Amino acid sequence: MSIGSLFLQLFLGLALLTGLAEPDPDPLQDFCVADAKSPFFLNGAPCLNPSLALSSHFTTSALTKPGNTKANPFGYNVTYLTLANLPGINTMGLTMSRQDLAPNGLNPLHSHPRASEVTICLQGALLVGFVDTSNRLFTQQLGPGDAFVFPRGLVHYVYNLDSRNALAISGFSSQNPGTQIASRAAFVSNPLIPDEVLEKAFQISKNDVAKIRKNLGG
Repeated sequence: MSIGSLFLQLFLGLALLTGLAEPDPDPLQDFCVADAKSPFFLNGAPCLNPSLALSSHFTTSALTKPGNTKANPFGYNVTYLTLANLPGINTMGLTMSRQDLAPNGLNPLHSHPRASEVTICLQGALLVGFVDTSNRLFTQQLGPGDAFVFPRGLVHYVYNLDSRNALAISGFSSQNPGTQIASRAAFVSNPLIPDEVLEKAFQISKNDVAKIRKNLGG
């Protein structure tokens, strides 16, 4: 096989993979209101008959109420728009969330495997940042009206520097971005990752592993 032919095949393969890497598929109709009662399990949700769609399917008040920041040891709460509270978002390739953070509250190191994220600070003083694949930290302090973007799949955090509650709104490039909290994935997975693996990975003792698991509710 010639070098030219090899590069052509490589180019075509990369082009195909790029096309397959779209966050969400493009809709083929005006809208696809999620049919929560459908018995089918799909990559997304089946569509309600368009003739049955209502204006209420495209509006929600889910993000108007503050979340309970005392429900976890980090002092934060995230409320997502979902197909349950906004069925009209189905197939649109986007969603939003509300982040409430107590004083010194932290939305801990986490990633969204299926979406990029833009966060806008509405109240308080937020310290945000993400780490790229070369371990470089990009960080910024946000005040009301400031925005910051987190690239898809990269570990990031949001920390409230203020002595009062903070509020932020985030937009995502997928209707189901997924969230994986790094500490919980490592220490309270089901079943648990073997202690020996965590000891080696984090250079800590068996007692440290047990203590962290206990603190995280494991």
